[in-house]
Amino acid sequence: MSSLSPEVAAQIAANRQRYEALKAAGQDAGLPLPPPTPRDACFDAQRVLHREVIPGGWYWTATLKRGQSLRLRNPGATPGVSFFCWNAEDTSVRYDAGATVKVQWTAALGKGRVLLSDMGRVLASIVEDSCGAHDSLLGGSTAQSNAARYGAAMLRNTRDNFVLAAGKHGLSRRDLAPCLTFFAPVRTDAQGRFHWQDGVLAAGDFVELRAEMNLLVAVSNCPHPLAPGAYAPQEIEALLLRAAPPAADDLCRRATAEARRAFENTDARFA
Repeated sequence: MSSLSPEVAAQIAANRQRYEALKAAGQDAGLPLPPPTPRDACFDAQRVLHREVIPGGWYWTATLKRGQSLRLRNPGATPGVSFFCWNAEDTSVRYDAGATVKVQWTAALGKGRVLLSDMGRVLASIVEDSCGAHDSLLGGSTAQSNAARYGAAMLRNTRDNFVLAAGKHGLSRRDLAPCLTFFAPVRTDAQGRFHWQDGVLAAGDFVELRAEMNLLVAVSNCPHPLAPGAYAPQEIEALLLRAAPPAADDLCRRATAEARRAFENTDARFA
């Protein structure tokens, strides 16, 4: 195969230089994000509108109104709880892992970050997070990953759970895309390989999402494909909550210039 011409090589180098400059500007201009929320932080039980216990291996789906919150509690430190969502009024608008990572210049999602659609609008904001270790790149389990990891393809998996959840709303496989998996401390090394970080998860971890649109949400309680040990997911709790309107200094809305623009695009739809 012939080598690149000097002109093409120069263009590639120029594009790379521009990318690195934009990345540096995007990462340096944002507000500093807070540390994880303490696991024993006070919680107002009067906010709870509905509570659901999701057994290990199973799934749950619900509708969230704009301004409500969903808190996922992980009392048994189960290694991985996958999440996906759609705009309830237009399900072609759905969670986009690529846009979420690209626009915010980071794959490390936690308190202060937002979940974006492919149109650059905010679906949900991460307003509380005790864990700070979630996987936005690898996605959830499948029958194939279960067969490779546990030697048993018939174990319940996230891909099939999401197909079932989508069907509850009249949707199908074509309406699904790569998901976000909470409580999954996955990192990449210098060679781009994925690794599970031991000793990060703890019983009682939680994450809370504020809906910035009317949403259909799906939650799958199946272990992450890289989770260590046997297939033994513990039950988790899903709490549908009342949420206060965002304050003027709301972190998620102000963390980065990209987030501010995304909220401008989102709020225009509800003006």
